Amino acid sequence: MKTGIPSETDRLKKVIVHTPGREVSLVNPNLKEELLFDDIIFENDAREEHIDMLKIFEVAMPDDGEVIEVLDLARECFGSDEARREFIELMIKEMPEENIRSIEDDLVKLTPEELLTFTVEGTLPGKQSFNLHPAPNLLFTRDLAAVAGNSIILSRAAKAARSREFLMMKIIVKYHNLFDELGDNAIYISKDQSIEGGDVLVASDRLVLIGMSERTSFSGLMDVAEQLLSRGMEHVLAVDIPKQRSSMHLDTIFTFADENECVVFPPAIEEQSDNVVHLFKGGQGVMVKKKKSLKVSLEEITGKPFTFIKCGGDDTISQYREQWTDGANVFALAPGVIVGYERNTRTFEAMADHGYTHMDQFAFIEEFSRKPFDPAKEGKIAISFQGHELCRGRGGARCMTLPVLRTKQP
Repeated sequence: MKTGIPSETDRLKKVIVHTPGREVSLVNPNLKEELLFDDIIFENDAREEHIDMLKIFEVAMPDDGEVIEVLDLARECFGSDEARREFIELMIKEMPEENIRSIEDDLVKLTPEELLTFTVEGTLPGKQSFNLHPAPNLLFTRDLAAVAGNSIILSRAAKAARSREFLMMKIIVKYHNLFDELGDNAIYISKDQSIEGGDVLVASDRLVLIGMSERTSFSGLMDVAEQLLSRGMEHVLAVDIPKQRSSMHLDTIFTFADENECVVFPPAIEEQSDNVVHLFKGGQGVMVKKKKSLKVSLEEITGKPFTFIKCGGDDTISQYREQWTDGANVFALAPGVIVGYERNTRTFEAMADHGYTHMDQFAFIEEFSRKPFDPAKEGKIAISFQGHELCRGRGGARCMTLPVLRTKQP
């Protein structure tokens, strides 16, 4: 099996990432807001922190697990003349404001590597007069797509700054053999809608959550929900969340740590009511039912009790501070095995109170580099890693990962 995500917490086997490169050093501070950044990132430290995160993945994943660089996938696809030409046509069609038609002949002549550089850094060899802004958000591969069961949702960017990345992912899914098994199960939405992968969480092979955020439109959410339900998914929970920068996606305020344990930002999750809609198939098509809360909805649909672990613990100021630095944006490597930024100390304390053993990246790597990691035997573990530079981009471990294959534990 090449692809498939039965849930957020099944054991990770394949994940797509992007280690930050020169594109983050090309961000002009005067344009940082336009490029969706609150601060500028120091490339060298960000790269080291990201590579350290990937070392955790490599130790925690099974021997046949794969950490895949998204640029390697794009490079292989751009080796095809057909894929290169289609990508160029997509940019011309989808990004009319950039006037890419004026350099079409130059783009067609580029090597795969040069086209990749143009896509990520915005520079064109020999054309100093034509430059696009860099694409520093490629670091957050989560938003490019979302695999739910045996379907893949192709994201459509809400902000122009991310258009090239999303178009590149569309080409990868169409042309790379990694996605052969998805066949006709790719879900697309129209140009007038938007949805981003950070708003899609796979609770189980029966249930998907979709956030209606500042990046995912109502029409985009409904279109994707209808297509998921027509492809075998039984339930979709639409979660209305605050339309603001600090909670740009559902996964910035809510993530799964275990099958029925979640890390949540209380003010936006536990303290909200009547903000969830249950979508499911009925005799008359898609049925809609308003629900009291996310926790109640999850428990009713799954028939299991859920535990919500507070990002930042019980202190309100700590909750806001640690949500700001992605305390609620944890990433599961296996059931009950998560990674998150070290700086969110109160969140890790709260997880310890719920039975998680806290290990820093160095202790985890040292211990399990010497012996195989068996999550079923080791129990619940919360792994912290340093991300002081990475967190300036306002995205945590889940934001920086696009899982394409998870498997049930034996």
